[in-house]
Amino acid sequence: MSDNSASAKLSSARLSAPTDAFVEAFTASVEFDQRLYRHDIEGSIAHATMLAKQGILSEAERDAIIQGLEQIRERIAASEFDWSIAQEDVHMNIEAALTAEIGDAGKKLHTGRSRNDQIATDIRLWLRDEIEVIRDGILRLQQALLDLAEREAETILPGFTHLQTAQPITFGHHMMAWFEMLERDRERFADCNRRLNVMPLGAAALAGTSYPIDRHYTADLLGFERPSENSLDSVSDRDFAIEFSADASILMMHLSRFSEELIIWSSAQFAFIELSDSFCTGSSIMPQKKNPDVPELIRGKSGRIFGHLIGLLTLMKGQPLAYNKDNQEDKEPLFDTVDNLQGSLKVFAEMMPGVTCRKQNMREAAMKGFATATDLADYLVGKGMAFRDAHDVVGRAVAFGVAEGRDLSAMSLEELQGFSADIEEDVFKVLTLEGSVAARNHIGGTAPSQVRAAIGRARERINQ
Repeated sequence: MSDNSASAKLSSARLSAPTDAFVEAFTASVEFDQRLYRHDIEGSIAHATMLAKQGILSEAERDAIIQGLEQIRERIAASEFDWSIAQEDVHMNIEAALTAEIGDAGKKLHTGRSRNDQIATDIRLWLRDEIEVIRDGILRLQQALLDLAEREAETILPGFTHLQTAQPITFGHHMMAWFEMLERDRERFADCNRRLNVMPLGAAALAGTSYPIDRHYTADLLGFERPSENSLDSVSDRDFAIEFSADASILMMHLSRFSEELIIWSSAQFAFIELSDSFCTGSSIMPQKKNPDVPELIRGKSGRIFGHLIGLLTLMKGQPLAYNKDNQEDKEPLFDTVDNLQGSLKVFAEMMPGVTCRKQNMREAAMKGFATATDLADYLVGKGMAFRDAHDVVGRAVAFGVAEGRDLSAMSLEELQGFSADIEEDVFKVLTLEGSVAARNHIGGTAPSQVRAAIGRARERINQ
């Protein structure tokens, strides 16, 4: 990064005094927005192509501009480009380099546009690409969950409400719950992409341009669905960035909740699962420790992403139309959100195949807390008893079990019949963990056959 001010700023003719050195550095964005260079050049090539089509540039000027931009792109990719703070941002750095490279034709590139519509276009182009990477990351995690769910479709796990044992489920069924959350996330990002895929280029500073530009043609070149309808809205809109950040926050909330379960389940107190050593660390002082650092870090990063959403909302809430310098602050939160979201998805997708179920521990935990109490109530309803009466019967049976330190399945038939004469020998079929899980034999239920059917439908959905 250079602070060389030997060449005048391309936008400084109006000013009678040079910019203060500190102000120049303080207001420059090139240190972070240079990562948009590919999309800035992509937009500039399309803009030059359109200007030539409309007779605003000659074909020779267009060709020189495109060749010069492609060479600059190669230099930047090879880390051979000298970024200058004096030129403020990615746009002015590239335009200054282009003019130095090809002469006066480079000065004509900015005809019919402003940095205001240019940056709005660059961010949309960049975010459109990054959303596809994020959706692919979600898909990879979903595929890992489907494989794990299929492997553990019959593995008994206690289901919880209020973190208290509720009813037995299977580990595969539990993994499919996370799949469904991620599928909603994947759909949300696709919907976000649809709304952001509108081209602001041509709105210029705020009022459009007097040149005979063809915005539909430029939009087609850049793969946008259509050009934006209102020039004021075009340059001042950051709804798409806020919507993306909201979607990212929901996804990170899901990953944080998932991480919390992995952390709890891998603790010595639960010991339901074992995480691969590759995703854990030791302690500097306690040699026995195996810390679930990866899920803990993802859980922590969720707060960072939530903060970026609030930051963007606060950034925009007081701005009058149209563009304001405040909007320079939209990029770093977006960049950080994308980087951390993609990293979290990548490590999660790589971590899940190495999860090992400690099946006996899960089973023993499911035997605690009277997990089949609801099954006993349903059994009595099947015998003709009203559910509220059945609820009372089972409640008294559970109270007896608590006092005796025995699960319902460990009581004798005579003991159970002491609470209701409707209870018969066949009751023990529903008091087993396998019987309880298999009884939920409907779409969305816990029966292993239903879990496998759900996995099959899920694979079809993500392969469409």
